[in-house]
Amino acid sequence: MSKVKDCIEERPDYIICEKNGKKVTVRELQLEVLTIMDEIHRVCEKNNIKYALIAGSALGIVNYKGFIPWDDDIDMCIQRKDWNRFIDALNNDLNDNFYFQCFETDKRFNTINGPSMKIRKKNTYIKETNFLLKNRCKSGDGIFVDVIIYDNVCENKFIDEIYRTLIKMTVPFIVLFENLHINPIPFKKFTNWLSYRYSKKNENSSLTSQTISYPWLKINHEPVFLKKDVYPFKLYEFEGRKFYSYNNIETILKKWYGPNCLKKWDGKKWIETLPSEKRKPKHTVDLNLHGSEKFNEK
Repeated sequence: MSKVKDCIEERPDYIICEKNGKKVTVRELQLEVLTIMDEIHRVCEKNNIKYALIAGSALGIVNYKGFIPWDDDIDMCIQRKDWNRFIDALNNDLNDNFYFQCFETDKRFNTINGPSMKIRKKNTYIKETNFLLKNRCKSGDGIFVDVIIYDNVCENKFIDEIYRTLIKMTVPFIVLFENLHINPIPFKKFTNWLSYRYSKKNENSSLTSQTISYPWLKINHEPVFLKKDVYPFKLYEFEGRKFYSYNNIETILKKWYGPNCLKKWDGKKWIETLPSEKRKPKHTVDLNLHGSEKFNEK
């Protein structure tokens, strides 16, 4: 009798885009994104920089020992204290098949668009589900791994919300200027400066969170965690290799996604708890894994 694996084994495929009978699936994208993550892991190990898979990528570790079948990206974090070293490491050691975009190296990068950095693969193309803020970086629109800074945050929730609200107040101005094709550098610098100062001010706090310069979270629903649950990062199995994630990964996931987010045993096998109608890729509109031109224009 074969041993039941400690993860969900059923992995249906999902289609991202299709033209003239040619389909591009989520799984095809995942396998290409995995090559980016392999390179990030290599660079971080070489330079003794700690990282962690977060959000849906961490949920995939627990439920699937890899990607959630409909998840069309990888999310990871770097601690604020390691951020500049991480940029230096990428500049010095990143393989030529990849490139990265962040505000520190390209002032056209959108600081409030979500991640603090995108690490992309050359000779690929992806169009994201984002109608407010387009990628203005000229280096490309390749498939990517999202990297976000993890900061120290204040234990006083009221003060924490004040700082987050200051960032939120810049959003209309950044969106307006970006869509007028005017680079709002002063506003971008302000969001970076404020998030950095806020993190430094709270170095002795017991709490951590993704940087407050990410403004798209509901008030009082920000993913703020105890540092002892996040750090130190641990190695976990992911798609046949090992990547880092949270120290107490299940505790973090239940706090972020709710107590029913983890796989469930039905008496015979592990099953997914998310309703089937919600299982669909959310971030990708168009995709080309074999060139930098748009798939739907080929």
